[in-house]
Amino acid sequence: MRKYSIGYYFKEVFLGAMSAFLMVFFGAAIAVFFIYKNHTPSVSELSGFRPPQTSVIYDRTGKIALYEIHGEENRKILAHNEIPEVVRVATIATEDKNFYTHFGIDFLSILRALKVNAKNGEISQGGSTITQQLARNVYLSREKTLRRKIMETLIALKIEKNFTKEQILDRYLNQVPYGSNAYGIEAAAEVFFGKEAKNLDLSEAVFLAALPKAPTYFSPYGNNVEKITPRYLSILDKMEKLKLANSLEIEKAKKTNILAKVEPFRESILAPHFVFYVTQQLEEKYGRDFLEKGGLRIITTLDFELQKIGEKVVADGGTRNLRYGAKNAALVAVDPKSGEILTMVGSRDYFDQTIDGQVNVSVRLRQPGSSFKPIVYATAFEKGYQPETLIADEETNFGPDGGGISYIPQNYDGKFHGVLPMRKTLAMSLNIPAIKTLSLVGIDSAIDMAHRLGITTLNDRNRYGLSLAIGGAEVKLLDMAAAFSVFAAEGKKNEQHSILEIVDNNEESYFEKKQCNQVLDVEVARRINSILSDNNARSAVFGARNPLYIPGRSVAAKTGTSQEFRDAWTMGYTPSITVGVWAGNNDSRPMNAGSDGVFVAAPIWRSFMDAVLSRYSYESFTNYTVTVSDEKTILNEDEIKKLEEQRKKEEKERKKEEKKKKK
Repeated sequence: MRKYSIGYYFKEVFLGAMSAFLMVFFGAAIAVFFIYKNHTPSVSELSGFRPPQTSVIYDRTGKIALYEIHGEENRKILAHNEIPEVVRVATIATEDKNFYTHFGIDFLSILRALKVNAKNGEISQGGSTITQQLARNVYLSREKTLRRKIMETLIALKIEKNFTKEQILDRYLNQVPYGSNAYGIEAAAEVFFGKEAKNLDLSEAVFLAALPKAPTYFSPYGNNVEKITPRYLSILDKMEKLKLANSLEIEKAKKTNILAKVEPFRESILAPHFVFYVTQQLEEKYGRDFLEKGGLRIITTLDFELQKIGEKVVADGGTRNLRYGAKNAALVAVDPKSGEILTMVGSRDYFDQTIDGQVNVSVRLRQPGSSFKPIVYATAFEKGYQPETLIADEETNFGPDGGGISYIPQNYDGKFHGVLPMRKTLAMSLNIPAIKTLSLVGIDSAIDMAHRLGITTLNDRNRYGLSLAIGGAEVKLLDMAAAFSVFAAEGKKNEQHSILEIVDNNEESYFEKKQCNQVLDVEVARRINSILSDNNARSAVFGARNPLYIPGRSVAAKTGTSQEFRDAWTMGYTPSITVGVWAGNNDSRPMNAGSDGVFVAAPIWRSFMDAVLSRYSYESFTNYTVTVSDEKTILNEDEIKKLEEQRKKEEKERKKEEKKKKK
């Protein structure tokens, strides 16, 4: 039997162990290489990664941010030259002092972390470089496991291989979470200091660099505020030791009360009713997810200077109106030459829950009262009647209404004024002639006119009777502004809109040209303009110095008051701006008796016009062509009844025809 020496056995064991080690090593290497090639993001994925970005709604200048739309991640991507150097050095000092010398992994940092973990008996530190943190934030979860750590390391190696250090740092600074939903340095600068990243000083940059390690724990809005300053000072010490900043600047930063510079936490929003009106339109078209992540730059039609004026006059006027029992008010302003919504104030105070301030009354259904009358008269003028056509203002029984009771309306002043031209009956806002005019033209024709002008309601035609002439049906303030804008634009309807342009994060612009159609004869519009701007014609009822008269300006206007004083309106315009005001209570509780539109809504309208008309050059309305027939029309009660019977007969025939077509 052959004998072997101890050296021989040692050699065999050593070779066997080496063989096993090499097999495990090469097996592990192959496995790691396989994972590296097949289970880490490709170069194209790394290059093409686009994190969610915050969309911003701006005013018409594109300079005033009204609101930011984002999900969990509020982020705005900055280009390399938009990130200040002070932010870079503060971040490197805090997170990865060897950033420019390692290849994605810092073994010394890993060894330090292993030592701390062994001492604590848990994985409390990872020794991750900035590159590893970028890999984790973009592609992995934050779970502290060996598998995640291996993947983080492999992705970091691939990132280092394919990108420069500057590109890696830029991506990190645009990606990393700083807390309070702020992702990336730009959002963090805005949330915590109310400024752009390019304007951060050393103290602010260091404070922000302190947050990513534990954004919730170190949040200045959280429960560990006392922990922030020591960390802030330690980073400054590190920067001084590494000579990453001027010693005088560091000393100044150390003496700074950094927490005193932090902005109070708030969600900033300007023109809230308008913002959410726009947001709803965008959601319906593009979806919420695209808005929250698309990084859109949304330029709206809002004139912020006019908006501020609108908010002030509504707040002031709404407060004055408390004596009338009116707790709320709303105002809209539209450019009739373009259809652009310039101002939208949906309530006296968006944040006042006692008046349902968040409800945007400008797009809610309210009865317009006599402010609807110009639409009825425009229908009559289109059918050949003239402002000079005579009509009798006398007590009139229009027959049974929907409840079987005789409809015998009264005028605003409780009087009858005899035979008057239509010009005066509209200017004086007399109810009986307006109802007679509606009976002449027909309810269907008046509704057709309303729809052409921009009214989107009044769709259940069977609900409406002759009281439609004096505002006995629900419309929207914004729609009424659209309708009166057609008069202002001499019959042209410029599609009403709130957005001028949308630019996505690829600099692609979305812009839709808005339509402009001639929906009303020029001469008909001029007739309405002439009457509504005729202060002499309305002075018999409203007085010569009424709020609708603005000396030195050619302004057309019409007030309205709904039944039981539930709604007060004023609609007025020049060729360049249309303004509508509503006042009342959101729950439709009546205001005090006598709270007419001229007292409750008109003063708000007048305050706004006084403040903004100086921005526009003087414009007058064009006179209409007079075409008076030889025999002027006088309409009495008997004639009205005959015409109403004829209208009902025609309506009955129309409905029969509709039923035949459906069959």
